[in-house]
Parts: sequence; structure tokens; C-alpha cells
Amino acid sequence: MKKTKNVLFVMCDQLRADYLGCYGHPTIKTPHIDALAQRGTSFTRAYCASPTCGPSRMSFYSGRSMFSHGAVWNFMPMSIREQMLGDLLRPYGVPVALAGKTHYAPDDEAAKRLHIPPDVMTHIQEGGFEVADRYEGHADPGGDHPYVAYLKDHGYGADPWKEHVMSAMAEDGTLASGWQMRNVHLPARVREEHSETAYTTDVAIDYIRRQGDTPWCLHLSYIKPHWPYLAPAPYHNMYGPEDCLETVKSAGEQEDPHPVHAAYMKHGESVAFARDEVAAKVKVAYMGLVSQIDAHIGRLMASLRDLNQLDNTLIVFTADHGDYLGDHWLGEKDLFHDASARIPMILVDPDAATSSKGLRSDALVEAIDVVPTILEAFDVPLPAHLLEGRSLLALTRGSDVTWRDAAISEIDYAFREARLELGQDPRRCRGYMVRTNRWKYVFWEGFREQLFDLAEDPQELHDLGALGSTQQERARHKNILFEWMRARKLSVTVPDERICISRHTIEPAHGIEIGVW
Repeated sequence: MKKTKNVLFVMCDQLRADYLGCYGHPTIKTPHIDALAQRGTSFTRAYCASPTCGPSRMSFYSGRSMFSHGAVWNFMPMSIREQMLGDLLRPYGVPVALAGKTHYAPDDEAAKRLHIPPDVMTHIQEGGFEVADRYEGHADPGGDHPYVAYLKDHGYGADPWKEHVMSAMAEDGTLASGWQMRNVHLPARVREEHSETAYTTDVAIDYIRRQGDTPWCLHLSYIKPHWPYLAPAPYHNMYGPEDCLETVKSAGEQEDPHPVHAAYMKHGESVAFARDEVAAKVKVAYMGLVSQIDAHIGRLMASLRDLNQLDNTLIVFTADHGDYLGDHWLGEKDLFHDASARIPMILVDPDAATSSKGLRSDALVEAIDVVPTILEAFDVPLPAHLLEGRSLLALTRGSDVTWRDAAISEIDYAFREARLELGQDPRRCRGYMVRTNRWKYVFWEGFREQLFDLAEDPQELHDLGALGSTQQERARHKNILFEWMRARKLSVTVPDERICISRHTIEPAHGIEIGVW
């Protein structure tokens, strides 16, 4: 009998795959996430659709590439024509709840033009989610936000987010801003049990408890370990520099860098992270934030167990993208090195509890695979004219399938300083990554290609894109990219079933006769 009844879709913001114990980090403590990996399948070569928060998440929620959905930057409105996970499941009686961050922005201009009524606008405003609590983080949520009210109820004063969540206490007794990376060795003034991670987990647990025996789908979206890298005690000093991964960079990367890489190295965050003492200090706090998330994942799993729902809930654990943390002389994300574009992807499938237990798969997996996976878990037909991803259940349940041989990721850096540095047309600030079994190829509009031999150079320190000897390999990957572009699902208004109806069925029904003698 089918075991899967519910779906828990967990996303962390800016979590690198290699900063989890189950993905090989030698010192970080992530026992509860590691336990998920032991119960299910860990995909070791999973990539985000775009290593930028907004477009990545829109691909996660729509099952479509950035190329197709067009929301190429943070809070860029998602076209009103696009259907999100909640829109796809709602007709089948399964609401998709939200606890946390989405970065979604509605297409208000289209809504006004079409005179869409307020009751319909509710779903459009929230990207198809039924909001248990939406908390975007990284900016003051405002005095009327439930989290701010929660903090005030617990005695944190008039401006609790700024003065406690986003601040530490300096040695001289003054407030130290969490935005300043020099302060991240200090504990946030908010108590751990009232922190953002704890609060969002509380919302998720409360939602699950209120569902009783009704099937549910919940997107739990943490805003950490994304900057500001300020952790509450005891996580702020759980680790030391000796526990951190060595920064991956070489002098050669600075000597003759690719023009886009060079432009990104001039960004303020990259200049800061290029200093070893900055990277070392931030990594310690970053690891603490990851371990804090892990502790609350443990609390969430315990609640599922107490509610007798642990064994009938399909769990997806992932991240929207990674974080350079000084690798390749960079901060933040956006470019296509594994530190930025590779993500953790763990799938616990109750209906493959034996065959997929502890499995590590090197299949090339993409973020757009999550929506078809969730739809199939709920036995919902997959809209082939919309979805560009594939259900991962084919891999966890041992189906005899031929999987993709390349993973694609994209960026649009028109909103970044790099565009100005390069003098690039804002409509041509596009880059595309093609990851195959051995190679990583990057095509840039207006600039030369990049190519990395991951078998010989797994740390991606040697760009072979300018070598004549790699021309054949670059051409092969460029053709893969061209084939991928041709296969995008751009005609989204007519399902395949309507296209496939025979002309001999359509025309007589409308009194049409063509070519009759």
C-alpha cells in the first residue's frame, strides 16, 4: 500500500552542500540532517537552476528554468501566466503551506490590467502558497509582522528585530551590528529559542499539529545560513578556525581571470572575503548557523514522530544555492563554481524506505525536479506542457529510466556591479552552465567560454576555456546548451493533450472541411 501521505519541503538559504556531515564536511555537527540522508537518498551532483535567491526559488516552485519563467532577479515579479506548486496541487485538494521565505513577487501590473478580484489575488500575491507565516528575513520585517509581535510578547522591547535579532553586544557595552562581519564572533542578543530559525520551526510544527489526519504539504524555508552571519549563543562559538574547510583559491585565478570572474572579484563582498581573516571569522559563524538549523530539524523530526507522521511524510531537504565564503576570491554567490551552484538534495521517500535507505546517487539533478517529485508523491498528473524537471521518485524507487546527462544553471547579472564594470548591455548579462559527467562548461554572452575538467581539477582552479586544445569539447557542450534551449516549455497555455487531438476529430466538430474534392 502507498505510504506517502504528506510532503515536507525544507529549503535553507545559501547552504553549501559541502557544509554538511553527510556531504563530507569533516568537523561540522549536523547529526539530524545526516540522519535524513541515512533514511533516504543523497544526490551528490544536484544543481540550482540559478545561483541567485529569487530566480532559483521561482524555478524550485514552478518546475521551470529561469530561461522559461523569466523572473531573473530577486523580487522580480513572476509572470501571472506561471503556475506554482500551490496552483498545481490546489485543484486536487492539497493546499501548500508556507513557513518562512520565498522571495516571490506578484505580477501586480497584469493583475490590475485584468481586474482580478481580491479573493483570487490572495493566491497570486503569495505565489500559490497558503501562508502560515511568511518571513523573508535580511531586512526589517516591520512592526506589524508576527515575528516582531512574538518578540515583543517575550519582552524584547520596542525595536526587537534591530536591537536583538540583528545586534550583538560589543565589549564596550554598545550595540554591535550583525551586518558588520567583524562582529560575527559575538552572539546575537536574541535568545536561541526566540531566534529566526527557532521561530520558523515553531510555526512549521504548529501548522503540522493543526492538520490532524488531513494530508498536508508544507514548505519550510529557513533564511539561514544566509548573511547576516550572526548566530545566537551557543552556536556563535561552537567552532574555531581549525574546524573550517580550507579556502579554495589560487594566485593563478587572479593573474588572468575570465572577464566576468574578474568583475565579480571587484565587488565589495569579494574584496572583503579575499582577506583570509575575514573568511575564517565568517566560516565559524556560518557553521554555527548550519548546526543551529540541524538542531531544529531534529526537533521537527521528533514532532513528526510524536504525531505518528514521520513514516508517511516524504521529505525534501535542499538549498536555493551555495555561498563562496572566499573560495575563488569571491563572496556571496551568482557564478557557477560548485561552492555557489551545487546544492544539497536529500530525499526521504516512505515508499522506497528500503531500496533508497542511505543511498548516494551521482545522477545529475536539478532544482526543477522538486515540483514533479512532489506532484507524483500526491498522485497528481504531471502537466507536461509546463514542467521541465523530472520526478526524482524514478531514482529512489528503482525505476528503469534513462536520466539526463547534463545539468543546466543560469544567471542574469544585470542588477550587479559587474555589469557596470564590464559595460555590458543589461539584456545581455547572461551566463549558462552545462555540467556533464566530467566537464563544466560556461557560455557567456559577449565573452569567451569557460571550461573546467572536473576529473583533473575538481576544485575548478584552472579555466581551460581559452585553450585551442579544448575547442572540440567546448563545441560539444555548446551544442548541449543549444539542444536544452530548444526543448524549453514556452507554450504554456495549451496542454499536450489538446495538441495531440487528431485534426479529423477537430474539424468535423466545427463544420470545417479542408481539401475535399
